[in-house]
Amino acid sequence: MLRIVMLVIRGIFSLPGWYSQLKKIKDDPNVSLDERYRLAKRICNWIIKHGSIKPIVSGVENLPDEDGYLLAPNHQGLFDPVLICYTHPHFTTAVVKIELTQTFFVKDLVDLLQARGMERDNLRQSIRVIHEVSKDLKKGINYIIFPEGTRSKNGNHLGEFKGGTFKSASNAKATIVPVALINSFQVFDRKSIRKVYPEVHYLKPIPYEEYQDLSSNEIAALVQHRIEEKIAERLGQ
Repeated sequence: MLRIVMLVIRGIFSLPGWYSQLKKIKDDPNVSLDERYRLAKRICNWIIKHGSIKPIVSGVENLPDEDGYLLAPNHQGLFDPVLICYTHPHFTTAVVKIELTQTFFVKDLVDLLQARGMERDNLRQSIRVIHEVSKDLKKGINYIIFPEGTRSKNGNHLGEFKGGTFKSASNAKATIVPVALINSFQVFDRKSIRKVYPEVHYLKPIPYEEYQDLSSNEIAALVQHRIEEKIAERLGQ
């Protein structure tokens, strides 16, 4: 949290400008998805530049040429979406926990990217979100969904990936891109402002043809295994 405080102090003159731009365009139907993403990336770039953050990135070349794919990262901390937005070249939105749609500033970013809030304890609402995401994937809109459902709070050790995460991709016959995040939790979730080196690795995509005969839980296990392999490789485990 200390780094967030540092960014607020350093951004005391910039934040009002970002907030004004967000308010101006987030609800404007005439603003394209690309324009929305450019603003989000500018904000993320500012955070990286002024937060003593030096990302390590690989695998961008693995991203599919055709949009409409699902990014499935492990979830380490508050910085994860910033790291993906900073490194991912194409517009992408996300499924987020419903609480974020009510949090100051964050809710405006959620609206900017037209992200979808999910109530994890509301089965009917969750099914509706899955259906909406499936339709968006078919339209060529990329999504981030964290299969753990919440932050692992255990450093580079993953929580269990949930099969329901992948129902939207399966329904849309969309490609799944596993994403390995390493040391991302160190950025906002540690009491330090020292320079940090979070890593994001876009792994080999899994096309529908590769997982079409698997159950949702089997898809989750496959994606989790590939991410765990990458983390073990990077950490020398």
